[in-house]
Amino acid sequence: MLLSATDLPRLLMGDTPWSFLLEVIIRMTVLYLVLLTGLRLMGKRMAGQLSRTEQAALVSLAAAVGLPILSPDRGLLAPLVIAAVVVLLQRLVVHWAARRPRVEHALQANVITLVADGVLHLAAMEHAVLSHERLYAQLRGKSLEHLGQVRRLYMEANGTFSLVEEEENPRPGLSLVPGWDVEFRRLQPAAAGQFACCSCGWVAQAPQAPATACPTCGVAKWEPAVAASE
Repeated sequence: MLLSATDLPRLLMGDTPWSFLLEVIIRMTVLYLVLLTGLRLMGKRMAGQLSRTEQAALVSLAAAVGLPILSPDRGLLAPLVIAAVVVLLQRLVVHWAARRPRVEHALQANVITLVADGVLHLAAMEHAVLSHERLYAQLRGKSLEHLGQVRRLYMEANGTFSLVEEEENPRPGLSLVPGWDVEFRRLQPAAAGQFACCSCGWVAQAPQAPATACPTCGVAKWEPAVAASE
């Protein structure tokens, strides 16, 4: 069935009159100001990386204001009440967690160590649902070329990464360059007599690639470790 010219107003406006466009603008303006006010009252953290409770509060605010914008039979009082309740609950949870570390841990989780002295903590990565490539991409974004340059890599409670580089005495380590970039890998100097586990980055000293499994993670796959920077 082909559409006719008379169907165009229905496609654009549905069953609402054109005057409802002005009402939509007014509703959106009011609810936009409500969102800004709510975010302001919930603190500066809402403008940065969000914690779990902050994400829940933001999603709740968005859900509260979504329907009344386009539904002419819904008033603005209900979303205003919901926004006030969300802001109040968020502030109460923050104050409660600040006074009770166990509550904060239950709500936000703890900081976890992903890399220590050039070796990956595979159990922590699995717990954080973090792949090797995502972690390597994070380190490459800090201009690092191998794991030996990493003293510590933490995942904060809000999901961000904190890096402590090994600046004074970087050790040989597993290359962070993707395997398909063969040309770049060839430019990385190999550490003589040292091989890195391809799974966790633990470095073994041996004249050739070990035939045994890595004592840290149990994987029997090795590659030459990248030499420490001069």
